[in-house]
Amino acid sequence: MRTYGQFCPIARGSEILAERWTPIILRNLLLGCRTFNEIAAGAPGLSRALLARRLRELERAGVLEIRAKPNGRGSVYEPTPAGRDLAGVLESIGGWAERWTNLTGDHADPDVVLWSWTQTFLRRDLLPDRRVVVRFEYARGPRRVRLWLLAESGTAELCRFDPGFGDDLVVTIDDPLAFARWHLGRVAWAATVASGGVTVSGPRALRQALPTWNAGPEAHAQMRAERDLPVADPA
Repeated sequence: MRTYGQFCPIARGSEILAERWTPIILRNLLLGCRTFNEIAAGAPGLSRALLARRLRELERAGVLEIRAKPNGRGSVYEPTPAGRDLAGVLESIGGWAERWTNLTGDHADPDVVLWSWTQTFLRRDLLPDRRVVVRFEYARGPRRVRLWLLAESGTAELCRFDPGFGDDLVVTIDDPLAFARWHLGRVAWAATVASGGVTVSGPRALRQALPTWNAGPEAHAQMRAERDLPVADPA
């Protein structure tokens, strides 16, 4: 970790926070990710080698504690008090970006939207009593990406391989920006589907229930309202 050689607190703090990917890693840690794979899942595009390096840098900076798992297989990553104190800093960065930057297709990777949904905003209390598999499909460059949401026994996980139980719903995301705007509470699910940006195939009851499993739209809209920002995109 390089130093600016300046006494200024902004310079000293930037030595830790201004490294590429570091704010994303910190966000994931503060959202409850505790294993290497959990942190990596919320940072697609970040190499495992660079993630390992950044985690060690954060440990040396006193922001993160790394300890071995009780079974000796892998490590647990826990923010220190200094790390937890950065929550307000990240929230301020997010609030500034909501006010002054535009959300574009370059920011709308469905992989990250689905990770945010399942990691932070999943309404487990509204999940069906039986096992349900939802397949999500979208384009990434020339190839098609498939992810599966496996809901069972009041919990759910995002799978990168077919869990093998058959698909109850298939969600095709043709407009990732529309999907991201829905997750951020900027546009209603019905409008997103009506626009053709997202297509859902399967039993009607499950199609209607699916968006209720995501608390993200309501939470994000409330956050913007509290910050006196536009709650939704203009009609």
